Parts: sequence; C-alpha cells; structure tokens
Amino acid sequence: MQNTVSIKWLLARMFEPDLVIADCRFWLNDPLAGRQKYAESHIPRAIYLDLEEDLSSPVSTHGGRHPLPEPEQMAHIFGRAGLSQDDRIVIYDDNNVMNASRLWWMLTYLGHNQVYILEQDFSAWKQAGYPVTDEQPVVVPKTFEARPQADMVVDVDYVRQVSERLSGSGRADAGQADSVNHTAANHTGSSNEVDSTVHLNTPTVLIDSRAHNRYLGLEEHLDKKAGHIPGAVNFFWQDVLTEAGSLKSAEQLEEQFAGLDKDAEIIVYCGSGVSACPNVFALRQIGFENVKLYPGSWSDWISYEENRIGKGEESQ
Repeated sequence: MQNTVSIKWLLARMFEPDLVIADCRFWLNDPLAGRQKYAESHIPRAIYLDLEEDLSSPVSTHGGRHPLPEPEQMAHIFGRAGLSQDDRIVIYDDNNVMNASRLWWMLTYLGHNQVYILEQDFSAWKQAGYPVTDEQPVVVPKTFEARPQADMVVDVDYVRQVSERLSGSGRADAGQADSVNHTAANHTGSSNEVDSTVHLNTPTVLIDSRAHNRYLGLEEHLDKKAGHIPGAVNFFWQDVLTEAGSLKSAEQLEEQFAGLDKDAEIIVYCGSGVSACPNVFALRQIGFENVKLYPGSWSDWISYEENRIGKGEESQ
C-alpha cells in the first residue's frame, strides 16, 4: 500500500485543483516554530495544520499529552481548512515524518483514501530549487464527511486486556499466558542491537515506539512515570527513517520489522500518540493491514493509577 509521493511528482501536479498540500511542521521543544517557519516559507498553495491547535484536543485528566479529537471535531477542523473527501492530499514535514504521519493517520482514520506523505522533506524541496513562497492561500471551507474506521484505533481498556494476556498478569499461572515468545533483535536505534526474548510471534503484538531508554524505564523527560506497558516490545520510531529523515525503502522496512507476522494484530503506541504514527505508516506501507493506534499512549496509560508499569526488557 503505497502512500508516498516524490517531490518531482508534487512539482508536476502542485497546481491541480483537486490537490491539497498540507504543511504540518512542528517541534515539540518549540511549539511556535512550525507556524513561524510556514509564514516565512512554504510550498505554494500549502495550508498549515498545527499539531497542538489542529491535530490535538485540549489536555484533560485522561487521553494523554496530545489527545485525539473526536471524529466530528476532526471533520470540522479539516473542513474549515479546505479539505474534503474528494481531494487528493499531500502532506509534508521537515527532518522526519512524525507530524505528517499523525495527519495521515487522522485523515485515513476518517475514511479518506487519497492521503500521501511527501517522501522527502521541505528542506529537500528547497535544496532541489523548487518554488517556495510566503503567500498564504485563501482557504474556502468545505464539508468533510467523517467515516471513522473503528478497526484502526484502540482505547486504554482494550490495551489493558492485551497487556494482561501478553504479560501473564492476573492469571493464577503466568506460564499460561497467551504469548509465545520469540528471540529477535530489539530495535534500539543503535548499531549495536542486542538479542532479547520478546513477544513477536503472537496473535497480538504491542509495540512501544519510544527511544529504548524510555522503554526500559531508565529515563523519562516528558511524562511523570518511566517504563512501558507490560507485554510491549520496542521498535523505536526513528528507525524507520533514513539519515536524511525520509522513510526507508520497503526492503529496509521489511528487515526492520522482521519477525512480525503480517496476519497478527499490531497495536502501536508512543508517548502521546504522535511518534507512534511513523511506525503505523511504515507497517502499512509494507503490507501489514491489521495495525491499530493507541492514541493516548504512555501518557494516557499512566494517568490510570491501577495500570501496571513494566521496566527492563520483556522476557520470561
């Protein structure tokens, strides 16, 4: 399932009337930078969608640091931005595809099937000498029809049940857990990958997309508690990217996710439901169909005092 386009493809089609270009540059350590950079320079005709103002709802007790808006609210936001189900939508980011993947996931979740991520980033577009502008397009609001795809998302209750099965929690005999462990390389973002017994060869796989030290519980600079959801395995989201920040080739991604069964249910989370999306996107690109996002992710999980916390490698 190919949902990427090249900068040459976009250059040739950027003024076609049914094509909408969306700039979603955003930096977590400087929330205003993305909008400022868009105001200074962007691809002609591109609109801007902000991670915190447009692609998240207000923070509450539960739901995580970047709560997913309700489908009706998403549809309102996208319609107000001039998007409709009839448009082809090309999304771009800079330095990585994290925010672009979040927007891709949201649009796909609402039933839009013509959403693409620019293979190279905005910096590559400029370096190629392609046109940029500081002029912002006149946006004509449209009606965006929400058709939520329930099989793309899971909530904390569902993840809690999966975690209990995978970790053996709540059973008289933990050895009767539904997980079948498989020895595979743990994807840490380091060239020195360490073999560890992890839950891969199972009907359901729970993937933690954060950096390995956060998964292990050795450090946590964003959330109040360190660790991971019990039963989860670690595939760092940046490992799906090249050094230039674009998505790796299909062959490289197949190697990255070697050991995962394409018939398995894959549930992906991160810290707040944003950096999990590149993993979801990458898995979909190489033919994994049953991939689901836990939008609240770790920051939602730890908001429930009764939820267990795992630390260290998953093994038995």
